[in-house]
Amino acid sequence: MNVRRSAAALAASAVLCVGAAPAALAVPSPSAPPAPVIPSGLFGKNDPTYDGVWRQSFALLAQQTVGVKPAKEAVAWLVGQQCANGGFASFRAEAGTACDDKTMFDTNATAMAVQALKALGGQDAAVKKGVDWLKSVQNEDGGWAFVPGTPSEGNSTSLVISALAVAGETPAEVKSKAGKSAYEGLLAFQLGCAAEPAADRGAFGYQPADGKLPANADATAAAVLAGLGQGSLVAPASTDTPATALACPAGVTDPATAAQGAAGYLAETLKKDGHLTAVTPGADQPTADTGNTADAVIALAAAGHTQSAAGALEWLKANSAQWAQGNPAALGTLVLAAHATGTDPRSFGGTDLVTALNATGPAQQTGESAAPKPKEDSKSSDGNVWWIVGAGLAAGMGIGVLLSGRRKKNQL
Repeated sequence: MNVRRSAAALAASAVLCVGAAPAALAVPSPSAPPAPVIPSGLFGKNDPTYDGVWRQSFALLAQQTVGVKPAKEAVAWLVGQQCANGGFASFRAEAGTACDDKTMFDTNATAMAVQALKALGGQDAAVKKGVDWLKSVQNEDGGWAFVPGTPSEGNSTSLVISALAVAGETPAEVKSKAGKSAYEGLLAFQLGCAAEPAADRGAFGYQPADGKLPANADATAAAVLAGLGQGSLVAPASTDTPATALACPAGVTDPATAAQGAAGYLAETLKKDGHLTAVTPGADQPTADTGNTADAVIALAAAGHTQSAAGALEWLKANSAQWAQGNPAALGTLVLAAHATGTDPRSFGGTDLVTALNATGPAQQTGESAAPKPKEDSKSSDGNVWWIVGAGLAAGMGIGVLLSGRRKKNQL
């Protein structure tokens, strides 16, 4: 979920400002405002405009998961990003300034912040405010959008449900003003027994395009966690069974059944290449989608199918290093994937993910000094390509395919 959020933020911004898309794609003028200064408590060194809260949440959640006590300033930075109404924007450079009607709130950032703050403990007030805000922006159909007030989509609905569940809420009881529950909103995005091709049955979509709901691996992985009432932090399963396809003609009877059908779709899709793929703008052939592959591993582990994720996990060990270099959201996601599968994150394909993650932020409260920051690789920039990606995707419905990796997040 680490690259997807940045792409989603950019795409949402472009959707709301479609008339300004050509300007967004133009070469920045000499008078363009400088990139914001990176706060000392924030993880990562790249521009946090579209993913500051997202990457901080993943970094803190991952550290907490492996027993690293996060730096106080890192936690304080995340808490300080919350607006008085409980919601979070993707990033606020002037956190001391009150949020207003110009603030672009971000349900995805809020959902992940709620998960991280709940895991850290001692942040009950912030968690409650975040939950209350998420409930307040639920759409009438029971789902959520990335930007409140816009149509619901599968990714955001799933992320919010996971956050609600982690915070102790019962998603089936969280209902819109029209009486639709959060799970009703989620299940509307699943491709059922009538879907064609049959291989897509069980998958979830991002949003309908031209009257059809295309299968979307990112939405599917997030929906598995939501349907199971889990967040991104998944405990290793004590038992393991093979993932199976959605049972037809019975179809979906409840969120847990929906989640298992979605897990079956992911397992079958992973068999083809050992990883997920996506077609990037300007390309005519799919390329490896590292972020969504990591998400799929976490989802399959949550559903009790660790062996079905084994091939993808090995692929990640061999192929994720460059994608994750210097990227706290990506590193955090890999730590969570390792944890979910009972794998040592300190020895992940020859990489110590924990040390690499610690090196992207302020020194943790363990008495250990953070490892030297790895040398920047110009090919692994956090998100410089995503403004073009987001604006271009927003013009068409291909947006769902690339809201992957999470911010939402960097290169595939």
